Amino acid sequence: MHFSQRVSLSGPNAITLAAGKRRGQGQKLINISDSNPTRHGLGEAGTPYQADPRGPREARRVLAVFLSQRDGRIVNPDNLYLLSSTSQGYSWLLKLLCDPGEAVLAPTPGYPLIEALANLENVQVEPYRFAWLGRKWELDPLSLPAAGVSPRPRALVVINPGNPTGAYLDRGERERVQEYCAENNLPLIADEVFFNFPLPAAPQSRARLAGSTEILTFALDGLSKNLCAPGAKVAWLEVSGPEALVEEAKVRLDIIADAFLPFSDILAAQLPGFLEKIPRQLEETRGRCAANLAALQDLVGEDPTSTVTVMQPQGGWNVLLRFPSHIDEDELVENLLKDYGIYCQPGYFFDLPFSGTISLSLLLQPDSFRKNAAKVLRTITALS
Repeated sequence: MHFSQRVSLSGPNAITLAAGKRRGQGQKLINISDSNPTRHGLGEAGTPYQADPRGPREARRVLAVFLSQRDGRIVNPDNLYLLSSTSQGYSWLLKLLCDPGEAVLAPTPGYPLIEALANLENVQVEPYRFAWLGRKWELDPLSLPAAGVSPRPRALVVINPGNPTGAYLDRGERERVQEYCAENNLPLIADEVFFNFPLPAAPQSRARLAGSTEILTFALDGLSKNLCAPGAKVAWLEVSGPEALVEEAKVRLDIIADAFLPFSDILAAQLPGFLEKIPRQLEETRGRCAANLAALQDLVGEDPTSTVTVMQPQGGWNVLLRFPSHIDEDELVENLLKDYGIYCQPGYFFDLPFSGTISLSLLLQPDSFRKNAAKVLRTITALS
């Protein structure tokens, strides 16, 4: 397994060894270079601050209990890292796995955030493809680079379900990406922030990659999506896989996490309350998305001459609308802005493999969604 040269694994120096020996002998140690004010009667009263690169142990224990109950498996709190966002998790993993100029594999179509974060880390993104086969998006296994390709990728990123495609990896696709990683000795980065938002077309075989034991896996999730609260800056990263690789990865990840200062104790104290609110919020959001998707399908079905196709999502918060490719996406979006003040995103924002698509959010209030979706469909008809 390749880890980047950015992380130094230098051993303890002579002074650290001598201090450790004294502690080991039960002798008192006074650190007159200590700059932690909470150990010297300054700052907020309470327990002295003790940094943990993975986040406060008690908060990770609470999170591990929640994840164990949610996923029906045992989650080890020592394999969890608390983050301020999944973007931070990507940043740390790119530092961990890639030297400057190296590459990761990421799916297309897809949200452009991964490429933006990779650029900030001086890492390249090589795409592998999902193809629309008329009813669902499917992984194109031939788009995964052959073994021995140069430059060699350093990780494979999967989005489960995809954004904005809303496609979960089915059982065969999960097995294929894991086999590919095993054959090429690559770690897997699994972004599963939308996993808890299945829609009626979601496959019964959908499953998380978090907790996988076959290959080194880094799974990302967080409160921002689970609570529909972008301001709730609490996310987490779970490391799993073969034990030796997990331990080696954590040693290096600890160094990166410690350099960026551990997770806030103030947020950690609120984590149990946040986790308690997730089930109710998930139910409300899933209901909203399913109702708006059904309304859109009804609107399209009301016109037997309609040339619009609802590209049925399996999960997530978005739906792709497909229309005749002779309609220019920019012209459609500009007309919606000019005539109705409606903004939506064209498909080329996400590198869709064909023209004639826009992405709509399923989160809007139902009355607003139905009213404005009808205006979108009228505008498409007028341009046809």
